[in-house]
Amino acid sequence: IPLGAGLAFAHKYRKEPNVAITMYGDGAANQGQKYEALNMAALWNIPIIFVCENNHYGMGTAEWRHAKNSSFYTRGDFVPGLKADGMDVLAVKQVVSYAKKYALEHGPIILELDTYRYHGHSMSDPGSTYRSRDEINAMRTERDPIERVKKLLLANGFDAAELKKMDKEVKKEVDDAVEKAKAAPIPPDHWLWKNVYAAPANTQLRKVDGGYNTPDYDPEYKN
Repeated sequence: IPLGAGLAFAHKYRKEPNVAITMYGDGAANQGQKYEALNMAALWNIPIIFVCENNHYGMGTAEWRHAKNSSFYTRGDFVPGLKADGMDVLAVKQVVSYAKKYALEHGPIILELDTYRYHGHSMSDPGSTYRSRDEINAMRTERDPIERVKKLLLANGFDAAELKKMDKEVKKEVDDAVEKAKAAPIPPDHWLWKNVYAAPANTQLRKVDGGYNTPDYDPEYKN
């Protein structure tokens, strides 16, 4: 969240017509860093959209157990907020479009997107110890975003065969990517810094035995 605020500050400082979007879950909505970033964003009127992805469970803790006020879009003090159905593609498109325009003209805004995760928080979380399978199945049946878009497209004359073809192609693309990742060798140390710093940093890795190792950087390093 603070990194997003930093990016938004950079946009304003450089007079760039851009908006930063920082995303967090309902579990992180109570953390101090969020309020610190929110305060500075409001103080400096920086172009940022705070997006709370409310899937109603912070790991295994239901929102009503960790938040006195679970209407997260209202918890911005001097920062306005909106709530939308995060499982509705068109609703998300519309509300983000509005929020972008608002942030560019007036400063920070909060979006709470009401969503859901079907699986556990991690591989060690079965996802069914703190909620019922009936609840999960109901969400899949009634609110699945892909199925909702599919029904909308079909209702507006989109070809069913074309949709089926697209679905098959996407699944193959994902499967191919997974197989490629499984077959790939262990990456070199310097990959830890790819897409992190604009240029290679003079950084050392601390080893388990207490020693240090300076990684070999790729001479053709690209961010």
